[in-house]
Amino acid sequence: MRIPLDYYRILGLPLAASVEQLRQAYSDRIVQLPRREYSTAAISSRKQLIEEAFVVLSDPKDRSKYDQLYLAHAYDPDSTAATVAAENHTESNNSKHDAQSLSIEIAQEELVGALLILQELGEYELVLKLGRPYLINKNGAVDARTGNNLASEEVPDSAELPDIILTVALACLELGREQWQQGHYENTAISLETGEELLSREGLFPSVQAEMTADLYKLRPYRILELLALPQEKTAERRQGLQLLQNILEDRGGIDGTGNDESGLNVDDFLRFIQQLRNYLTVAEQHKLFEAESKRPSAVATYLAVYALIARGFAQRQPALIRQAKQMLMRLGKRQDVHLEQSLCALLLGQTEEATRVLEMSQEYEALAFIREKSQDSPDLLPGLCLYGEQWLQQEVFPHFRDLTRQQASLKDYFADQQVQAYLEALPTDAETTNEWAVINHQSFPQAQANNPRRRRSNSTGVAEQLNHSSTPDPELPEPPIRERTENSYELPPRGNTSPTATSSGSKKPEIPVVQFPSAESLDRGNHHHTNGTESAAAPSQTQKRRRRKPNPANIREQVLERQRYPQRRRSFAQTLEGKTRLVWTVFVSLAGILVFWLLVSTTFGWISNRFFAKPSLSGERLAVQLNQPPIPIPDRNSKPQPPEGSLTTGTAEEVIQAWLSTKAAALGPSHEIDGLGQILAGSALSQWRQVAQQDRAENHYRKYDHNLKVESVEKTESNPNRALVVATVKEITKFYEKGQLKKSFEESLRVRYDLIRREGVWRIQGMSVVNQIS
Repeated sequence: MRIPLDYYRILGLPLAASVEQLRQAYSDRIVQLPRREYSTAAISSRKQLIEEAFVVLSDPKDRSKYDQLYLAHAYDPDSTAATVAAENHTESNNSKHDAQSLSIEIAQEELVGALLILQELGEYELVLKLGRPYLINKNGAVDARTGNNLASEEVPDSAELPDIILTVALACLELGREQWQQGHYENTAISLETGEELLSREGLFPSVQAEMTADLYKLRPYRILELLALPQEKTAERRQGLQLLQNILEDRGGIDGTGNDESGLNVDDFLRFIQQLRNYLTVAEQHKLFEAESKRPSAVATYLAVYALIARGFAQRQPALIRQAKQMLMRLGKRQDVHLEQSLCALLLGQTEEATRVLEMSQEYEALAFIREKSQDSPDLLPGLCLYGEQWLQQEVFPHFRDLTRQQASLKDYFADQQVQAYLEALPTDAETTNEWAVINHQSFPQAQANNPRRRRSNSTGVAEQLNHSSTPDPELPEPPIRERTENSYELPPRGNTSPTATSSGSKKPEIPVVQFPSAESLDRGNHHHTNGTESAAAPSQTQKRRRRKPNPANIREQVLERQRYPQRRRSFAQTLEGKTRLVWTVFVSLAGILVFWLLVSTTFGWISNRFFAKPSLSGERLAVQLNQPPIPIPDRNSKPQPPEGSLTTGTAEEVIQAWLSTKAAALGPSHEIDGLGQILAGSALSQWRQVAQQDRAENHYRKYDHNLKVESVEKTESNPNRALVVATVKEITKFYEKGQLKKSFEESLRVRYDLIRREGVWRIQGMSVVNQIS
């Protein structure tokens, strides 16, 4: 069979590579080993292909003919000259490379080696294309590429199948991680699930399968964001995203649960994820999701369900949903100050007396200041509450629902709806509900707290404070092994972008701009208008004494319109509040200035005393320091770096690899210190590199290196604590000298896998292989 490879790609060399570069590339490729899961036969097959490429390119005549063929195909693959050159080369050398596509002909037993080389070159999709048909048709079926039956000689032996399965699975893993970095999360899931399913079906390589499973779990938040951000017409994909979200919630035990869903997100990170997710969900989807989650029970889900019920009830003119939200707020009120939300629900249900009564119990001082300012010359707080309610819906509620971002919040249109009017007129009187709230609020907020108007509400257990605190997205979602969404990715994931409105409400409710609201008389006063100042001043006491009656939505609408005809512009409350604030700041700044002055004086005095008046004093035992002997041993300047001892950490792994790079530079350098290799290498790596160093010394060659190292991961073997795998990125600049003269220099960036073993407490390198070359 033919494989789309050429000899230069096999050795990782450019066309203009010199003979020395060719020899160095061959030596490096030979000592680089694949993952330890591969069999000896697979490693030998790979080595055979590398040796074949080296033999052809190291012979001047064969290389000249091959270069002629290479260039002919590179610049004009369909030309007659290319075909003639290929035929001449084939006749004279009986070469195995293809004249039509620069592919090479390989035997069936060399398939695993060719797939290994393609994977090392990053050709993951080509590996899948060539390897999967053999797995599908391993029992002798139809070739998926051509539609023809596979010949018996084309079906791989059973001994080769595990290596082919491993290569295809690793190609799925690396392709998935590459797609993760590019932000294609669903394609990543397809690649990882394909590899996981293959290994699970064959029952092979559980460690590789575990890597894929862990990546799939970490990928779930990114997939959810990508699927739910699709247009609403993509119902099947969005339904899949909701199902993934439900699976995560089941694993965690709810929004504020502490279960482990393997995503790498803690409780605070997951709350930020939910806040980010809300902008991609419709009001109906949030209503269904959070109402179900609130039954676990979950205080956070209950609070989010209240927002969804209010938004849907107002936008779709369904007051019954607002009444349901009001009942859920009664449960939350036992642990948290939600009086402002309760007051707004009562307003939307036409229960104006109850709305103003509950509002007075709220600890939201900024909102209360705004409402009181807009309710001047009114017997109650209803005018400011109406204005605040509209802006609250427009700025804090609707922006969190993807289908309500352009919805206009108008109480006038809401109360004018016939369906709303019919429902509100059928509601019972609110006396019992108001009394029930009063009992709950007295239990939840003691009288000592109610008598202290300067005390802010506690945010230690408040659900709203938890959500507001977590609305600012964390800069890091776990990057692809995370992306890392992600970002953040969780990108987690690139953890995603939140809307400006969602961010602005992160720490507290946004300050509502001061808008002059027209004043009028109370909404429940009917058509009885006062004509003089005395009767207006007596209105509050009369309101407290009159009997409660059922609200009239039509009358509410008429009196809201009436307020817009009589504007009042008194701002005495705001001016008084501003004066008190200015006084507090003046006192605070004065005290801070005094404190800073005192610190400066004391510091200056202490420095002068120590500088001019203090006497030197010695305390404790005197050190036994001799002039002819250093206090600590000084290592020899020519001593070799020693590999570290003890357990393997990321820092220890970096020391081991750095010691190897230093030893390599000394062994292949001008002095050829070959004996030092035995202090850092072991096994086959020691013999191979010792042979390379001895060959360079015999030919009077040496090299100088400049290395830059970064350790990416450390994987310990559970069954054997004395074995470990380390993956690192090595940037190497090599200068090659021949008889003391600089011949050439080149630079490489490689991702290398090192196989470490601990002997007598010291870590050594017994094998190394290049994962891929970084361009």
